[in-house]
Amino acid sequence: MKINKIAILGGGNLGFSIAKGLLKLSEYSANDIVISEIRPLRVEVLKKSGIKVVENNNLKAIEGAGLIIVSVKPQQIAEVLNEIKPAIDPAKQILMSTVTGVSIDEIEKLAGKTGIVRIMPNTAIEIKESMTCITCRNISSEQENTILELFNKLGKAILINEDLMGAATVIGACGIAFALRFMRAMSQGGIEIGFPADVSQNITAQTILGATRLILDSGDHPEKEIDKVTTPMGVTISGLNEMEHQGFSSAIIKGLITSYNKLDTVKQKK
Repeated sequence: MKINKIAILGGGNLGFSIAKGLLKLSEYSANDIVISEIRPLRVEVLKKSGIKVVENNNLKAIEGAGLIIVSVKPQQIAEVLNEIKPAIDPAKQILMSTVTGVSIDEIEKLAGKTGIVRIMPNTAIEIKESMTCITCRNISSEQENTILELFNKLGKAILINEDLMGAATVIGACGIAFALRFMRAMSQGGIEIGFPADVSQNITAQTILGATRLILDSGDHPEKEIDKVTTPMGVTISGLNEMEHQGFSSAIIKGLITSYNKLDTVKQKK
């Protein structure tokens, strides 16, 4: 079942990425997706990309939309939901939120009793390669399947318990930045040992893509694939051991935990 019109309230990086990803699907055209945005400079950026934009009018944006995606900062969600609450039709519309740290209970208090979905995608959704975690309330199994089908077309999507949404934010959404920072470091190392910057970046990116595909396609634990590359007294194990001596794995785990703990601060600022 196709959702005919999708309204995205908030044209920031994530809302924009979602819109671009949706427009790469064959079943959606520019007339099916609309973004509501209040910042004039951002409106111009969105318009130049060819996306349909409604300036500073959330009520107009959600007219006839089967799916309303709220993609704003946590401190803005109350204002947005209070504005659109009288216009939401629970029989025809599903309310979806990408907002960090705002629970379904809080959304329901603001928006009333309606179908509510929390999602945590990442910016790779614009190239249909997102990992999207989803939790739902007050929607039918058919609607749930429609949501899953839609986001599986934009990468991979799974249903999770809502109490894991914070963890999903850190490993799935923040994780894009963590992975890119590793790529930058590996690419810079490649420059130091002899490659031009563009060549080093391409080798790094393709190598990481290959590693990712190995895990996704085989389902193997990463260490199993690592063992295939590490030989006794070899080059690879020497490098890995030096990275671990410098705190490589520990730094990543500590970074994840620090980001996770930061979610409490985000909640307090709402």
